[in-house]
Amino acid sequence: MAVEDRQQRDVTHVASPHRHTTDPQRAGGASVSAAFKSYNPASIDQQPAATYAALDLGTNNCRLLIARPAQHGFRVVDAFSRIVRLGEGLAASSRLADAAMDRAVEALKICRGKMANRGVTRARLVTTEACRAATNGLDFIRRVAAEAELSLEIIDQRTEAALAVSGCAALTDPAAESVIVFDIGGGSTEIVWLGGRSEARDPAARIREWASLPIGVVIVAERYGGIEVSRELFEQMVQDCTQALEPFAKKASAACDSKGFHLLGTSGTVTTVAGIHLDLPRYDRREVDGLWMHQHDVAAVIDRLIDMDYAARAANACIGRERADLVLAGCAIFEAIHRAFPSERVRIADRGLREGILLRMMHEDRAWWRRK
Repeated sequence: MAVEDRQQRDVTHVASPHRHTTDPQRAGGASVSAAFKSYNPASIDQQPAATYAALDLGTNNCRLLIARPAQHGFRVVDAFSRIVRLGEGLAASSRLADAAMDRAVEALKICRGKMANRGVTRARLVTTEACRAATNGLDFIRRVAAEAELSLEIIDQRTEAALAVSGCAALTDPAAESVIVFDIGGGSTEIVWLGGRSEARDPAARIREWASLPIGVVIVAERYGGIEVSRELFEQMVQDCTQALEPFAKKASAACDSKGFHLLGTSGTVTTVAGIHLDLPRYDRREVDGLWMHQHDVAAVIDRLIDMDYAARAANACIGRERADLVLAGCAIFEAIHRAFPSERVRIADRGLREGILLRMMHEDRAWWRRK
């Protein structure tokens, strides 16, 4: 089984998300089904096993997950992840750079090949903040359709937050009446105040407040620099992120007072922090996904990262050269969230948007019912 460097494992017993209508697609791209004419069957029921794909092209990463239904969740059969930095320089120019688009298109061609080889029967391919913000975002969507023969859907911020929550909500403490869920991305950070499981089966229906913050690891790193980061500079980053977080923090201030309150983070930042905490010789998703961390352990890892120079960060197996200049920007966002919502416990999720997309498609197709 081919897997990405951050290895996937079976995800089962995850609550099925509520069925929603398809999000309106912005002009410039064909429907998802039109992108898969070569292997889109007349009826999924005729296939021995439906195969689903979820692709997330973000500001920093291009990530693909291919899976088949298994009990109440799914079994991953293939995955792909590559750092493409689609949003590189976007904050300064408001445009996607030619080199960044070239990198993304090449990664997307690999994804199309994987989907064809695995016989994908249904897919949802989404892109987020970089294409939302770029003045040439729709031109890029058209280029992807022409060159990679894939149809990307630019999802709005609310949809992104809801899908990320649906993908990782199974990791919330069942006894918690309130959880702050956050996804630190490259160009934005989605943050949600989620009610307890007793409120509704569908995680999206338990969202009390949400926000998409205009801060992400690429944005913050380009603003402050990510090569040499002193404690003073790191604190400036945190203060900047705190200011961006303030409106949401006021609306969700009561979250901390609820029984069993904790944080749940899903992003490369929090999984990196977890990997370093565990002193992993190489990143292993099986060790990280679902890990509970105490806040003082998170603080200790951030202190270690600030004390490291760029070469040491690049040499760390859980960071790597491609993310060495971004990790402290992510930690600044993480720290700002914790200061706004103090919690002794943080749960780490190596799952989110792609998993939410897969679960929603399988629920819409009644995939688990057909397996009985």
